[in-house]
Amino acid sequence: MLGSQFTALPPLSLYIHIPWCIRKCPYCDFNSHEQSVAGGGLPEQDYINALMSDLEVQLPEFWGRTIHTVFIGGGTPSLFSPQAIADILAGVRARTRLSPQSEITLEANPGTFEMQKFAEFKAAGVTRLSIGIQSFKDAHLAALGRVHDSAEARRAVDIGLATVGNVNLDLMFALPASRTAGLAQTMDECEQDVREALAFRTPHLSFYQLTLEPNTVFAKKPPPLPDHDQAADMQERVEAMLQDAGYLHYETSAYAQPGRQCQHNLNYWGFGDYVAIGAGAHGKISTPGGHGNTAAITRTERVKVPRDYMQKALSNDPTSCVFERRVVKREDVGFEFMLNALRLNDGFPVAWFAERTGYPISLVSRALDAAEHEKLLDRTHEWIKPTALGRRFLNRMLESFLA
Repeated sequence: MLGSQFTALPPLSLYIHIPWCIRKCPYCDFNSHEQSVAGGGLPEQDYINALMSDLEVQLPEFWGRTIHTVFIGGGTPSLFSPQAIADILAGVRARTRLSPQSEITLEANPGTFEMQKFAEFKAAGVTRLSIGIQSFKDAHLAALGRVHDSAEARRAVDIGLATVGNVNLDLMFALPASRTAGLAQTMDECEQDVREALAFRTPHLSFYQLTLEPNTVFAKKPPPLPDHDQAADMQERVEAMLQDAGYLHYETSAYAQPGRQCQHNLNYWGFGDYVAIGAGAHGKISTPGGHGNTAAITRTERVKVPRDYMQKALSNDPTSCVFERRVVKREDVGFEFMLNALRLNDGFPVAWFAERTGYPISLVSRALDAAEHEKLLDRTHEWIKPTALGRRFLNRMLESFLA
């Protein structure tokens, strides 16, 4: 529990997890399940009912607060029908105070794109698409286990721009060798992906270095990858090319045209609150205290297996779909805040720390002093931001905030 009350609660978002995919990618550590596991067809209505039950039982925790952004992630949410997405958003609007200007993002994979379908997603209320391209080169798509090829990727971007308009492209660099070519991604191939992504002039681009996450196929059988120095060179080249093209590098892996930053993710990185519904979804809610209670930040995680989630959410005790609930401890809150806020290249207002944790900034003054001494961050009495060195060695800087 926190030692003081919040002066104001953080902004609030909603995350909705749809866990099914056509096929599980070998690098993916998200909670996703192959569509075939669902018995041939997706249980859309049962899952929607479970989502609404999950949402309703949480209402007392954020009653009266406005939801400013919605993110429908997965999995591959675009496997759901436009009517199902419309029903989900209608259910959210009927139960919560959803801002009419909300940014509503739908994740989509190129293998699921049809012009009419995505026009209907927009009609359902989707205002932004995040398309999982990963690469425009067939050999690397095959090595990543993606279900689409480069032609489908290009077609998906065209359809996304023609229907919804506000589009993010997710791409990776430092990619593995394909089974046929036997060569890991080169700098030239990385630059080709960047140039092709830039040619579409989408408002937002995300470039991630491929990492081998635990409990994935790639972790068990690592493919040949570019070495650490090559990957670092690729990251620097990606940053330079995108910045030269007029994109703002506003977060570790995110780039946007001026004014087109992802508002939902900005709320995450600003240590905002987010209601979460869906199998395996993670939530964070701050409560203000008062009436003898102390302020608290509570994190939740729902059960991961879709069948179990639906069964529990639709039972007589819908709260049983929550697998874990924990209150962030005083000794952990500084690290959790900085883990998010220091991803922002422009940093954050000092006032955010007290406003969004319930503690004064002095709680982490020793760690801030150490990071400043090592030239990993710059700070004034009003603002804190990572330096270029701090962004490069972010994990090292974050270690100083651990309890």
